[in-house]
Amino acid sequence: MITFDTAKEILEKYGQEHILAYYDALDGQEKEKLLSQIELTDFSVLENLVAENRHSSKRGKFSPLGAVTIEDIEKNREKYYTTGAEALKKGKVATVLLAGGQGTRLGFDKPKGMFNIGVTRELYIFECLMNNLKKVADDTGAEIPLYIMTSEKNHDDTVNFFEEKNYFGYNKKYVKFFIQDMSPSADFNGKIYMESRSDISISPNGNGGWFSSVVRAGLLRDIKKKGVEWINVFAVDNVLQKMADPCFIGAVIESGSQAGSKVVSKVSAEERVGVLCLEDGKPSIVEYYEMTDEMRTLMTADGELAYKYGVILNYLFSVDRLEEIVEEKMPVHVVEKKIPYMDGEGKYVIPEKNNGYKFETLVLDMVHLQDSCLPYEVVRSEEFAPVKNADGVDSVETARTLLKFNGIEI
Repeated sequence: MITFDTAKEILEKYGQEHILAYYDALDGQEKEKLLSQIELTDFSVLENLVAENRHSSKRGKFSPLGAVTIEDIEKNREKYYTTGAEALKKGKVATVLLAGGQGTRLGFDKPKGMFNIGVTRELYIFECLMNNLKKVADDTGAEIPLYIMTSEKNHDDTVNFFEEKNYFGYNKKYVKFFIQDMSPSADFNGKIYMESRSDISISPNGNGGWFSSVVRAGLLRDIKKKGVEWINVFAVDNVLQKMADPCFIGAVIESGSQAGSKVVSKVSAEERVGVLCLEDGKPSIVEYYEMTDEMRTLMTADGELAYKYGVILNYLFSVDRLEEIVEEKMPVHVVEKKIPYMDGEGKYVIPEKNNGYKFETLVLDMVHLQDSCLPYEVVRSEEFAPVKNADGVDSVETARTLLKFNGIEI
């Protein structure tokens, strides 16, 4: 952990010395917590409040992008599998699990991955994912590194849970945890809000911040030392997520693309998913709410949706290109929000209207910074069972149904 003097230097650089105003009145534990927050917080995002540095949210010209279809994959399965399995066995592929979220929307106050999705037995979301990764390792004989990104809020719970469950039978020497970088929340004058005398108002730096968090945690050295050339990043909330998939890896390598994305065919024009497409001729993701009615309903000559392929947050990136992107600096989106804060009298205030800025990086920008990204279509009933809600669409119940459909005892 950084020292008080180092923390002070960091804050002085950004004109945020008020964060340490109550430091001397804090107890030992509170001091440690505050210094830890200062260490994890990326204060450089404040530079995006300067007009000339601000990232424009204006999007470019979109056009459809086809995919390697399920039929294409079946025709080339043996070739793709052989290429991907060889890359795995040679240690060229690592995996990153994005697991910083809590299960709040499920009525669960622990890390989402700790949620028990079983009915007649215990079956945790983390367990589903680890079973899938273990199967690939067993089938290919590969040693596959797994880096698990947590948040400041759920890190200890996550690490302790994996220890308690003996890493669900996966070799723990291949698993490392790291905490996602945090971004501060600032008022309209650029001063960072405090939630209490020992708590900065911070939040995770968005799903595009995973690689910068890897770098800051010192894990890039480990990745390079292992000879890893590709990183497969995936989300915690899809219990059918297939990571380190040899066919997917092989298809991306064989195509010569810088990146790849697993996609599913949309069930309808109105399905609320981001779609892999081209933006100004480069790969990108257009969110559902950004699509015009014309884009949503546009059809191809063979009667298919033109903007057909929805992303499931399972990407394969080249390590070399990721390093270049980090050096180039990911775009930071500045968003106006209602931010609870501690006022001058020490009272906790919940505002009724937007009172400041939050900063986030998005994985769609990471995709757009690639020269090429291969859309790789998967069977949605076999690989897409998101657990986002307690009930209804993409819920615990729909995920349970799909687990049973795939022969998994719940």
